[in-house]
Amino acid sequence: MSNTENTEDFEDIYSETEENIGNLEGEVAPDGDADATSREGELRSELAKEKDKFLRLFAEFENYKKRTSKERMELFKTAGQEVIVSLLPVLDDFDRALKELSKYEENDLFKGVELIRGQFRETLNSKGMKEIEVKPGDVFDAELHEAITQIPAPSKKLKGKIIDVIEKGFTLGDKIIRHPKVVVGN
Repeated sequence: MSNTENTEDFEDIYSETEENIGNLEGEVAPDGDADATSREGELRSELAKEKDKFLRLFAEFENYKKRTSKERMELFKTAGQEVIVSLLPVLDDFDRALKELSKYEENDLFKGVELIRGQFRETLNSKGMKEIEVKPGDVFDAELHEAITQIPAPSKKLKGKIIDVIEKGFTLGDKIIRHPKVVVGN
């Protein structure tokens, strides 16, 4: 249901409530006999119920508007998430290619691939993607990192810490879209 339809429904109910209030006010008898007084009490009670109904409906509608606005903002923040996640393996391939090209003397080829990778990464960063900084020796955090395997720690200092980073992790806005895959020492 769209905001326009909800607004129209709200306006219809508001108009109906206003009509009911007008009808209730018109029914109050001007003479002061006992029946008129009891009828006036009933009408005032009905009027109070209609006003309460209206106020509750108004509050509910305001909450709906806030909720949909918040959901829409959240959607805009992560609208490109699927596309960015599908492009992360390409970024990984660029990193692997640069690692291999650095072994050869073809310096121009290395610079060209590095330039393309830089542009690609900048484009992803401009859309809100950020790399999660992880390096060997960092403390393992199960909520942030994904442990691929555990190996015996080379030293006591590395026990429970990251030994190697297998795959980089990334965030989009405040949301982790890929956890860094790490090897942990035990």
